[in-house]
Amino acid sequence: MPLEAQGRLKDRDAVAIVDIGSNSVRLVIYEGVVRSPAILFNEKIMAGLGRGVAKTGRLDAGAMALTLAGLKRFRALADQAGAKTIHAIATAAAREAANGPEFIADASAAIGAPIQVLSGREEAFFAAKGVVAGFHGADGIVADMGGGSLELVDVRGHAIGEGITLPLGGLRLQDDAENDIAQARRIARREIARADFSTVGQGRTLYAVGGTWRSLAQFHMSATGYPLSIIHAYSVPSADMLKFLDEVASPRIDKIKGYGDLGKSRRALLPYGAVVLSELIQHVKPAHVAVSANGVREGYLYSLLSDAEQLSDPLLVAADEFAVLRARSPKHARELAEWSSHAFAALRLDETVDEARWRKAACLMADVAWRSHPDYRGLQAFNLISHGAFSGIDHPGRAFIALANYYRYEGDAHPETAPGIETLMTDRIRHRARMLGLLMRVIYLISASMPGLIPDLRLEPATGNDLTLVLPERAKDLVADRLRDRLGHLARFAGCKIGLAVAPE
Repeated sequence: MPLEAQGRLKDRDAVAIVDIGSNSVRLVIYEGVVRSPAILFNEKIMAGLGRGVAKTGRLDAGAMALTLAGLKRFRALADQAGAKTIHAIATAAAREAANGPEFIADASAAIGAPIQVLSGREEAFFAAKGVVAGFHGADGIVADMGGGSLELVDVRGHAIGEGITLPLGGLRLQDDAENDIAQARRIARREIARADFSTVGQGRTLYAVGGTWRSLAQFHMSATGYPLSIIHAYSVPSADMLKFLDEVASPRIDKIKGYGDLGKSRRALLPYGAVVLSELIQHVKPAHVAVSANGVREGYLYSLLSDAEQLSDPLLVAADEFAVLRARSPKHARELAEWSSHAFAALRLDETVDEARWRKAACLMADVAWRSHPDYRGLQAFNLISHGAFSGIDHPGRAFIALANYYRYEGDAHPETAPGIETLMTDRIRHRARMLGLLMRVIYLISASMPGLIPDLRLEPATGNDLTLVLPERAKDLVADRLRDRLGHLARFAGCKIGLAVAPE
């Protein structure tokens, strides 16, 4: 009897979101309306609906025809993927054009669902929701640059301020400036000066949302040789970003390393995106710029969750789901995550809130490579985690989780697959990653990756700084030289002695 596919979680129905933007029109089909949604299918067309709207006041007939044909295909794809619901939204071009209502009616018929035309404030709100969904404890100014407009909104945790919209989308700015970068800079400076964010954003984070700015981030990664090719939560100090943006907005852009790797459809708007981001940084004065892979679509999906679901931690939700999909026992992974809190306390390792989250996530994902060949499990775990599609974590945290699981298989061996990834971490974080990896190597020899025993293990103080790992009586036959060797390795790294004992019944 053939087996059903186990690569998807079974408790959710696929949902599609269609985003009719001023530059691109995109279909994203998600696994479900959940806290950490996986993408089943993703496709876009660069229709350029917003081109010329500022001058003519109307959507171009060719762009509309291209969009309507694409929407019919999107509907067929959503049906093929089994999406139970289609949510369709439209932004600046459709709401500003005189023939927008007529186009929306045709577009609604093509996609077979009602289309919600977002106001500027609604667009800002959902962009902010997307950042809240993707960053743990977001704190700063969300800036969402599309083809037709720029939305700005203040975010502090789950509190979202009143958003504003400015006519600084990439296509619109290119049209208004008549392809003159110097003129585009003057327009951007004038419009951004109207935004009252010069005091509230200073020293905080500027969250950059939108396809043009994601392309800028990819460009910056290539130009600087950054060791981790993950756009989400890519963070750059403002001073460094300003230098790069000046180069992008100059005639020398094609000489910058990585320019040829960019999609041709995005290249033309990069200088305009650079000008807007540069003027925004100089006005708001953030400490750094963090790029968000989440935007209006993800914010809209996030808004469909209950209040309790919205408050849950996306990293830990994703890590637990990863365990359900790939570990031998998700219950064992949860036991390890819980017990590691006790172990780190016994080892006198204090943790920040984020460090504790990373440790728990690393434990939840500690068995995701078990089906790989034994010689490559460390590299497989490292690659799966360092490039995993989960959010709620910055790049140092992602590196911590990936390296902890590499060390869990390889001991102290240095990962050659991405030699620069350790540069993303401080010595403190790197030390904790190795400590956790060595600790997991010990526990897996005792638990055999199965639940039920870990909660009965104790790491107790002994003489001075020394410790004793105490096993329950029923586990006495697990004591062997291999276990003592790994425990000794952990002890040497921890700078103490760790004995091994069996508790009497």
